[in-house]
Amino acid sequence: MKNLNKIFAAALLLLGLSSQAQDADNPWAISFGVNAVDTRTSAGDKDFFAHFDQPFHVKDNWNILPSVSYLNVSKYMGGGFTFGVTGSINKIDKLVYRSELNPKDFEVRNPGDLTYYAADAVIKYSFMNLIGSKVIDPSLHVGGGYTWMGDYETGTANGGLGLTFWFSETVGLSLQSTYKHSFEDHDDRAVGVPGHIQHFAGLTFKFGGKDTDGDGIYDKYDACPEQAGPKELNGCPDTDGDGVLDKDDACVTEAGLAQFQGCPDRDSDGIADKDDACPDEAGLKTFGGCPDTDGDGVQDKDDKCVTVKGPKENKGCPWPDTDGDSVLDKDDKCPDVKGTVANNGCPEISEEQINKLNAYAKTILFNSGKSTFKQETYAVLQSITAILKEYPSSKFSIEGHTDSDGKDAMNQKLSEDRAAAVKNYLIENGIGTERLSSAGFGESKPIDSNKTAAGKANNRRVEVKLIK
Repeated sequence: MKNLNKIFAAALLLLGLSSQAQDADNPWAISFGVNAVDTRTSAGDKDFFAHFDQPFHVKDNWNILPSVSYLNVSKYMGGGFTFGVTGSINKIDKLVYRSELNPKDFEVRNPGDLTYYAADAVIKYSFMNLIGSKVIDPSLHVGGGYTWMGDYETGTANGGLGLTFWFSETVGLSLQSTYKHSFEDHDDRAVGVPGHIQHFAGLTFKFGGKDTDGDGIYDKYDACPEQAGPKELNGCPDTDGDGVLDKDDACVTEAGLAQFQGCPDRDSDGIADKDDACPDEAGLKTFGGCPDTDGDGVQDKDDKCVTVKGPKENKGCPWPDTDGDSVLDKDDKCPDVKGTVANNGCPEISEEQINKLNAYAKTILFNSGKSTFKQETYAVLQSITAILKEYPSSKFSIEGHTDSDGKDAMNQKLSEDRAAAVKNYLIENGIGTERLSSAGFGESKPIDSNKTAAGKANNRRVEVKLIK
């Protein structure tokens, strides 16, 4: 018996540390304590209520085992109902009989310290919610069970009342009285198991609810069951105290605004700091929160001319026009020489200059029958080169012609070679290859008669033509 007491004491300690309030959230309960068996009810007369006329003759009628002698486990079923099972033990050394001399009197005999065991199932209904109390818990119960007393055993139909005083949500003092109607009740106490009342007094611990984070809010009601938080926030934490729960807060440790998921916006530009490339300068969403002072589409940090509009290609600065010809340097083929828009910023060669070029060209002299220059021609070629350099965007065709002396094929080749010789000289002296082309026409395009020496001299010529 001492070992049994130790087991129940250990259970008491364990449940006292881990239990929580039993209800729809905490459906389980365990109760244990002492029980008393009173057989007075079976010795009453035929008047049913007379069976209960001496319910508290403790010293005279009650059989009490001075030890933890019952254990009840129950489960909340909903609507105030619980279902439970109870096991109890006792020792019967007081059996109440009706007096044979006077039926209205009773006498108590010791039947020889009979062992008592009972296993019962019970359905209980609590009135605590109906009376609106959180401390006093009255109840009504019915059920059935099986009882062993000495050498006899029988089934019983049970019913009774209970009252629990809750010290806290975890612990209560339970008092209960159960009438057990025996189906083997005999007037002769030496036979069968008499009907009796069994009283219980013990501690009840209710448990079963789950509170993973230990914040006092059950998981089923806790919006954040794995993170401790206050009840007013449904169990969710708000570390930075900005009113945005951590579970919804993109910046848990920085107080911010709900519109930015709890993140701050220091420069108040409508862009959360975490997404703002310039969090301390109000800017535009287009530029990730960075400013563009001159509104040219180039953010200040990349703009070399912050207060003056300019294209992105020039790092936010306006394009220059060095020569002032209204053609920006970026488009000006001659950025240092004033020209015309039509000629991409380069000066356009005049007809007068073309005539001057051809006047020079007519004085180019070749060695007879060859494409090599006479010495006095180099000064002329230099003059032609100088004029071409003044118009760097203009393109020219160098054309060679001969008189009619000699064979046509020979004259054709000679005209081509002489035109090519002039072109090559100009290229070697700084005129771009892309600006020049050459062609020979032999004797096919005379400008004078080939019947006179003077006419032939005019027909042997080089012409410079502008390519438009």
